[in-house]
Amino acid sequence: MARAASKPDDLTAAKARRDALAAELAQAEEQVRSAEHAARDAGRPILQAALDRVKIAAMDRADARTIATAIGDHGGKAVADHLASIASA
Repeated sequence: MARAASKPDDLTAAKARRDALAAELAQAEEQVRSAEHAARDAGRPILQAALDRVKIAAMDRADARTIATAIGDHGGKAVADHLASIASA
């Protein structure tokens, strides 16, 4: 005599589990996006504190944006190293 499956596949339960996992994945992806955004902007408070302590001559918006973009693209260390090499030249 053939033995019956101990637990038949339950399509409704499988779909509910899939939907729950999809919702959990969407939540995890949002947490990753939020953490990545925070990591990209983690240096802002430190830079602003340093800028508050230094006198800065007038500059136009384009120069300020170029400096900020360079920091964002290359990182603070690379920009600081380059500026140090200019100062020692």
